[in-house]
Amino acid sequence: MKKTEEDTPIGVFEALKATPTPVRYLLGGVLINQLGAFVQTFLVLYLTFRGMSVAAAGLALVAYSAGSIFGTMLGGEFTQRFGPRATIVTAMAGSAPLVAAISWSSGPGALWPLLVVVGLAGLFTQAYRPAAAVMLSDLMPDRYQVMAFSMMRIALNVGAALAPLIAAGLILVDWDLLFWIDGGTALVYALLAFVLLPRRPVQEEAGSGAEVGKAPADETAASAAAPATATATAEPAGRTASGYAAMLRDRKYLYYLAAVLLGSLTYAQGHIALPLELAADHYPTSFYSTVLTVSSVVLITCELKITAYLSRLPKHVRVITGHLVEALGLAVYGLSSRSGAFTIAGAVLVVAGIMIAAPSMFAHPATFPQAVKARYIGTMQAVGGAAGALAPLFGVWLWTQLGSGFWLLCGVVTAVAGLLALAGVRQPREPVAATGPEADPAGKAEVVGGTS
Repeated sequence: MKKTEEDTPIGVFEALKATPTPVRYLLGGVLINQLGAFVQTFLVLYLTFRGMSVAAAGLALVAYSAGSIFGTMLGGEFTQRFGPRATIVTAMAGSAPLVAAISWSSGPGALWPLLVVVGLAGLFTQAYRPAAAVMLSDLMPDRYQVMAFSMMRIALNVGAALAPLIAAGLILVDWDLLFWIDGGTALVYALLAFVLLPRRPVQEEAGSGAEVGKAPADETAASAAAPATATATAEPAGRTASGYAAMLRDRKYLYYLAAVLLGSLTYAQGHIALPLELAADHYPTSFYSTVLTVSSVVLITCELKITAYLSRLPKHVRVITGHLVEALGLAVYGLSSRSGAFTIAGAVLVVAGIMIAAPSMFAHPATFPQAVKARYIGTMQAVGGAAGALAPLFGVWLWTQLGSGFWLLCGVVTAVAGLLALAGVRQPREPVAATGPEADPAGKAEVVGGTS
């Protein structure tokens, strides 16, 4: 039997070569912006350095996290109405002055103005992310969708790994430089997006699909998947609620969102409860830095290759396997008191699980019709942001109650998240007329790996 393109395994260099130029610009902007993303990591340290109490600094971080959650939701809605490019430019141009203003609005006696500035900074800073995901999905050929989201994750992780090193040098000169540089990178991203990214809605530019290697979306299938939503990018305000109502009726997508929530809560404990565990086990601080370095190096150097290697497996297989491997790694953290080798092994297993499952999990909302895709992506990112905000509250308290047993609980919860993800991505949401044996029910071919 003659092999089709879908039957052929994907190679890393093949995917890189197939990446359209606008996607390269998009990912470059994501990397530049992430290199200067200092607020969430250093806000508490900066505010206490400026003389604010720890409680006030923590409240400011809560305000930033709350703004981030609303920002992703609003970013999805703005993208749905006005398109990805307009959203990225507006979000980054608004983020730049707000982030820079943190250094001017901090200090004793300025709590409420600071909370407003920080909350708005979180909102604008994160509003670009649904737009970037939508543009990535629209421009990248269907065959390389999961690979594309893996590329975006690598851009984010490279920036996240290098940003603390850059910040360490800036702090030696002036703490305020953290926020001026952060605002500067956001402004650079806004300018790059304005000049280099597609100006018109992607579905108009794609036309016959020849430019970006994709066929036009099937409007009939889109209507079947989301009958209450409009098929255009911009739509009347009165129809917005029906779009979210359709999402709430989509039981499979709710399973997927629950998986994102639980998986994000447990994954975050590697940055919250793990340092507490290592300190209680009397490891030096440098050991935790070593664990983070090993995790970052493995993730950055191996994720694309792993994603390509697993590309022919069905999506639900990748998703459940990745969660189970991560669950095993989290459980192994509970043995850290016996040997640091268990901590390193646990970190490698956690990263391996993330590399197997996360690209498919991140790409899943982008398989929905154009009429609802931005909202589905924005909601997923908001759920992940909410999990990140809640993780310290639950993680620290539960760890103090359970000790090393906390990691076994994390493993169990992650496995449950895997089962929820399996239920959410395995079957088509509803049957529709197909044009071929591998047609996707949402009017778009299933990404990397055929049917799932």
